[in-house]
Amino acid sequence: MPVHQLSDLIRFARENSPFYANLYASLTPDVDCLTDLPVVDQGEFWAANTLHDNQVLTAPLAEAAVYKTGGTTGAPKFSCYTREEWREFVTAFGAGLVDAGLKPGHRVADLFYAGELYASFLFILDSLAHAPVDNVRLPIGGGAPLESTVPTLEDFAAQVVAGTPTTLCRLAEHLVAQDRQLPAVELLFFGGEALFPDQRRLLARAFPNAEARSLGYASVDAGLLGRPVPGPDARVHRAFTPHSIVEILDETTGEPVTEPGRPGRVVVTMLFRTLMPIIRYPAGDRAEWTDTEAGHFRILGRAEEGVRVGPVSLYSQDAQAAVEEADTAGRVMGTQLVVRRWDGKDGLVLRLATAPGDDDPAGLDVLAKEIVEGLYTARPLYPDSMAAGYVHPLEVEWARHRDLAVNPRSGKLIRVLDERPTA
Repeated sequence: MPVHQLSDLIRFARENSPFYANLYASLTPDVDCLTDLPVVDQGEFWAANTLHDNQVLTAPLAEAAVYKTGGTTGAPKFSCYTREEWREFVTAFGAGLVDAGLKPGHRVADLFYAGELYASFLFILDSLAHAPVDNVRLPIGGGAPLESTVPTLEDFAAQVVAGTPTTLCRLAEHLVAQDRQLPAVELLFFGGEALFPDQRRLLARAFPNAEARSLGYASVDAGLLGRPVPGPDARVHRAFTPHSIVEILDETTGEPVTEPGRPGRVVVTMLFRTLMPIIRYPAGDRAEWTDTEAGHFRILGRAEEGVRVGPVSLYSQDAQAAVEEADTAGRVMGTQLVVRRWDGKDGLVLRLATAPGDDDPAGLDVLAKEIVEGLYTARPLYPDSMAAGYVHPLEVEWARHRDLAVNPRSGKLIRVLDERPTA
């Protein structure tokens, strides 16, 4: 499946997809500039991209692989790839694995999730199979019991373990609880969600010789988003040129961001997908350019990983920063925001995980107070809203990493858990 010229892709989508024909109805027939096109509204896109009477696809669904998408929020949706598109997808991503550190002969354990139309396990396995260097693939899966996963990793002396940060941390916690380590592991390939410093500390205890690196930035709906950029910051990626075009748009004006260090939302165009065209599609993430000339950008987190508690808006990054500043001893191994409502007011609970054996109540109470005060200082509207009687005081709930809520289908950590009643 060749990579198409943007003008050809636009013309093809207009002629064959009712959704894009309607979206571009007011544009001139010869439009070929990306910024002249409207950004896709995700709600409208998925309302049109239905199982029956589909308005997005450019052809009947006669030859394709269908995968479920939807991330950690919202109802699952479906994304389609022809066999040629899928091959192009995994070949390009497989080439990026070399940038992540994959070396000839590496034995790689795939701990991503499979089944129920979920793509990540198959996607990583196929990407490894299409990588430009030889490797040994161990398709274990994220749903396998840890009691059998660990012996398999040991028996095959796995050098690379690939999975979501949540899966890798659950494996690490299992090892730490048994006072065991896997020193043969050299690389921890993570994807699907961000990896934070608190999680790195837990992983270091179980994998003392391993370096955690992003295996790449992609999603089953948006496609190829970012190829790893070697260096100290695993959040930095670059577009999979020539397969994709990545834009960062101002969150207020929608105008393209061109200078480094200015956050915006990620929008992507896939130049090799024609069955389900992806043109100026919001990826659901925030990012900033770090080197515009080289096309390097830093992922800042999910755009929807925020919550409104009464009149106060908070992002998961806000809580993460407060934890990192207060937790100088590195005791916190996982962070989750839980929003609840009682007595007619909203309240926020920080669910913080510590390592097995860390059970010093007095010390944890002191740390909890410091974290809460740090978040109050960073977000003064919260204590102001408390004083006005709008929200409950922040609370800290101590837990183990296995207690943190995850998406049952993907195994990804749910950064923000809204437990408020909806009726």
